[in-house]
Amino acid sequence: MARKKKDQKNDKMLTLKRRLLAHNSPKDPVAEQYRTIRTNIQFSGADEDIKSLVLTSSGPSEGKSTTAANLATVYAQQGLNVLLIDGDLRKPTAHYTFRLENHTGLTNVLTRQSSLGQAVQSTEVPNLYVLTSGPIPPNPSELLASKQMGEVLGEMTERFDMVIFDTPPILAVADAQILANQVDASLLIVSSSKTEKEAALKAKDLLTQAKSKLLGAVLNNRKMKEGNYYYYYGSN
Repeated sequence: MARKKKDQKNDKMLTLKRRLLAHNSPKDPVAEQYRTIRTNIQFSGADEDIKSLVLTSSGPSEGKSTTAANLATVYAQQGLNVLLIDGDLRKPTAHYTFRLENHTGLTNVLTRQSSLGQAVQSTEVPNLYVLTSGPIPPNPSELLASKQMGEVLGEMTERFDMVIFDTPPILAVADAQILANQVDASLLIVSSSKTEKEAALKAKDLLTQAKSKLLGAVLNNRKMKEGNYYYYYGSN
């Protein structure tokens, strides 16, 4: 029984290490692809700086949270002060990825139970800070659409060089649309051999309806012959 628990713990730690590949294995080819995505985003903002970004997908388990964590990491590696926000107030995961407490987070800030400064947590990655979801509320969409959200976002962009939101799948709930309307730009995460073309197009349409500046899509989980994973960034 003790060995089984130890094995389970080791498996969990290995999963977390893989999730944060850009930090734990910065020379890995996949980590380099995250840096390519960062560079392309920066070029996309040549006329106007992109300081806040929403990442979403059409459905669950398409690599959205992993991409958000690693993209935030490579921005921080550039020397920028970065804030990663777990905007999934229904099934949050950022606190697992970075091994943080989730007693106080975004929901506490939006309900004025905590200040942004009190709720933000530092991570093992230099220059990278995380605002976890906080307690799961009964009304996520209403909280994200509140006047307080707009005020908090303004404070975030003043205090940090880059603000990245990890949000729920856009076809499931309205949360991603609500946030995409408030930030500078958005990215759609697509999983190879899993995301259906029709679902991806519907997700794109919803982001467009939200008047979001959709920069493009990130294709992940596509296996190459060598066994590595290939990440691609392309304009919409």
